[in-house]
Amino acid sequence: MTVLTLNMIQIGRYALASLVYFAAATATVAASATDRGSDDINTWSAGKLRSRAEEAFSLRQFADALKLYEKAVELEPDNAMNYFKLYKVHSRMKHLETALNDITKALELDGSNADWRMQKAKLLKSLGQCDRAVVEYQQMQKSGSSDSSVATALQEAQECEQTIAMAQKAMLDRDYRAAAHYFTAAMKFVDQAIDMQLQKAAALLETDDYYGVISDTGLILKQYPQHLEAFRLRGMAYFWLNDHDTAIKHFREGLKLDPEHKGCKEGHKLVKMIDKKKKKGDEAFDARNYKQAIQYYGEAIEIEPQHYVFARATMLKVVQAYSKDGQHDEAIKAAEHLVEEENTLEAYWALGDAYTNAEKFEDAVRIFRKALEEAPEGESEQTQQAKRKVQEAEVALKQSKEKNYYKILGLTRTATSKEIKKAYRELAMKWHPDKNPDNKEEAEKQFHDIGEAYEVLSDDELKAKYDRGEQVFDNQGGGGGGQHHFNAHQFFHQNFGGGGGARFHFRHG
Repeated sequence: MTVLTLNMIQIGRYALASLVYFAAATATVAASATDRGSDDINTWSAGKLRSRAEEAFSLRQFADALKLYEKAVELEPDNAMNYFKLYKVHSRMKHLETALNDITKALELDGSNADWRMQKAKLLKSLGQCDRAVVEYQQMQKSGSSDSSVATALQEAQECEQTIAMAQKAMLDRDYRAAAHYFTAAMKFVDQAIDMQLQKAAALLETDDYYGVISDTGLILKQYPQHLEAFRLRGMAYFWLNDHDTAIKHFREGLKLDPEHKGCKEGHKLVKMIDKKKKKGDEAFDARNYKQAIQYYGEAIEIEPQHYVFARATMLKVVQAYSKDGQHDEAIKAAEHLVEEENTLEAYWALGDAYTNAEKFEDAVRIFRKALEEAPEGESEQTQQAKRKVQEAEVALKQSKEKNYYKILGLTRTATSKEIKKAYRELAMKWHPDKNPDNKEEAEKQFHDIGEAYEVLSDDELKAKYDRGEQVFDNQGGGGGGQHHFNAHQFFHQNFGGGGGARFHFRHG
């Protein structure tokens, strides 16, 4: 066996022995530090209580230490050391306001202890009570302290006090950007000032820095998981970012703690009202009741006109609804307004699609090229999509001068497979030669073109080729306008005749 192996075995044995000793010591202290067992702490002296509390504190058994020190205070209420020990335990437990009360009481009983006063001043500054920290540092100087660290700490506390005062004045003046700036500067001096962090978050909400609000309130809720105002502010930040589901979640968490909390109730009600109208709009849109959808979308936006992120996203749906309803001029106007409001790719694409649906293909190409110019450099996903939009618009422009299958079926290029099938069924029934005996030649031509359009657009592979501007049929001269041997009657009966589909009987006369 090697020396290294022997050493490792010895280290392992030593570590195991240490763990056993630590566990035994912990069990001994835990049993003797409280009133478990036959030993009654009510019979202990203050000295013994402090001694056992020290042992519990060293083992991080803070609840036991707290109980013992509180018992010592009962026996010796005028002993400053008891309160200082409570201060130490509460500080470790992050009960800082209670710790402040403890150290304050200790100094009332023994005001000459410079170390305690220094600790109180540091705690005050940490809690953002810099004005009170200044008083403590000045008291130390009056007591004859010549320690340079006191002078440095006093200067920092005074700077902190002034910065907080400017932040609070800016809040009163509703200069929220300045308030957020000063609160941020003040936070460099403090690290436990929840109230100040909350005021900063409130200022950031007013300046539309919603991610800053989320960050600050997240820190608050991590330390105080039941902070109602933090839930409200965080919920409103998510609301303004148009993340309504997460906003609702935060408002509900607040309402669980206080069902009558005004801010959370109002926020929850606001989101629910908007979402209800938006849902009705979506349902009408899916049911192809586009006029009704436009009305509901408008009503949803009007509930909170300042909710710009929601309004912009909803207006994109409004543009689509106008186009699908055949109100192309209105679609273009709405999309142009979006572009004027913000030069985003989504707004440009909405305008380009509106032009395409209105069969203003040259305008569509122009807008999509403009969007490509605005796209990020490189090969990002947005840039790739911008390139595809230009290509599709150029194909649509080319096909508009040839046989346009979408136009034949009376559809836009964004039509779904369900819409394509429905359009073919209705037009094939309308132009079936058996239903048009007095206009049979025109009916035959229309019926043929309708069937050919459906043949292409109902087949995913052919449709993809057509949308890319590629040759769809081998004997096609290009685009979609070449010769293609196609039997419209046979195709119709395969889809709607005896081939498994519904049968149609035409009456003449």
